[in-house]
Amino acid sequence: MDPMKPDVMVRQVSDLPVMTREQTNRFDEHVRSALSADDLKSVVRVFVTGDGDSYHAARAQEMVFESIAGVPCHPMSAQRFLDYGAEWMTLEQGRALVIAISASGRTERGLQSLARAQVFGALTVALTGTPGSPFTEAGERVVLADLPDFGRSPGIRTYNASLMGLTSIALRLGEAHGNIDAAFVEAMHAEMAGLSDVMTATLQAVEAPARAAADAWQDAPMEAWLGSGPSYGTALFSAAKVVEAAGIFAIGQDLEEWAHVERFAYPDDMPVVIIAPPGRSHWRAVKLAEQVKKLGRRLAVVVQDGDDEVATHADFVFPVMGEVREELTPLVYHIPSNFFASRITENLGRMLFQSDRPRAA
Repeated sequence: MDPMKPDVMVRQVSDLPVMTREQTNRFDEHVRSALSADDLKSVVRVFVTGDGDSYHAARAQEMVFESIAGVPCHPMSAQRFLDYGAEWMTLEQGRALVIAISASGRTERGLQSLARAQVFGALTVALTGTPGSPFTEAGERVVLADLPDFGRSPGIRTYNASLMGLTSIALRLGEAHGNIDAAFVEAMHAEMAGLSDVMTATLQAVEAPARAAADAWQDAPMEAWLGSGPSYGTALFSAAKVVEAAGIFAIGQDLEEWAHVERFAYPDDMPVVIIAPPGRSHWRAVKLAEQVKKLGRRLAVVVQDGDDEVATHADFVFPVMGEVREELTPLVYHIPSNFFASRITENLGRMLFQSDRPRAA
């Protein structure tokens, strides 16, 4: 297998505006074809599961199910759901909906989770980007979030496709329950497609500071990406891209959990990135940014352009160029991490997924 060069990340992230504009309504059509209103009316609880990026997508979209659809949502890693979740699903006076995500459609634990969920009476949905994959045979319903092929990559476009698919499922679930109406659903899809303009402007605004941060931090042995609510999923995904690309140990952590635990970790100048869109946890991000600098850490922040409350404490600011509803921020706020990860990988002379290293037979 040929080494995977870091610039593939830039090509992937640069396509997000086009992908978002072209695929939003198409993915919703797939949702409506797969799930009827009658299917969704019986759902009283949602479990979303997957591995790696798919798990990060589950964490990122928990809020859209709860705050917009009005249905409790439980994001779980596939291993946890398989062994500790499925058997204890609380069905109450309805049915659980289990959504398993796999862009490739071949993830083993995801396949096992779908089978396990069916044993305990859940309605199962396979959300995948690969038609004809094992996932399409394993779920009772199949939602395709397939994309034109861009070749091998660390899953940037497919991650957003999973987020978009989950959002459409949540909107149709909320509509079936009468918590939102058809006009609101249509407006939300228009809002999601309209993020392409925000993405285009953000790509232009964050590339230079993200690359500058990578140049300044390439000596660091580890780093932390922090967020809460939907941004916790964004932090997990962003840290994962740094690990997969550059081989640097990076963690994604909740804002408050970092303040309780990892702030005591050496080195004293460990780089920290705080993802802080406007929303419910913004107040905590402001206070934590100040604390991070007092501790001597190197700090970058991902914020809405003009948010000086958080930015005033940062060494590097990655501005998102426009207003984004908090439930939709995961689609946009990871963009800087891809430029950062690509640049630092290039600076270190490495290849994605250690693909330049020989593998044992």
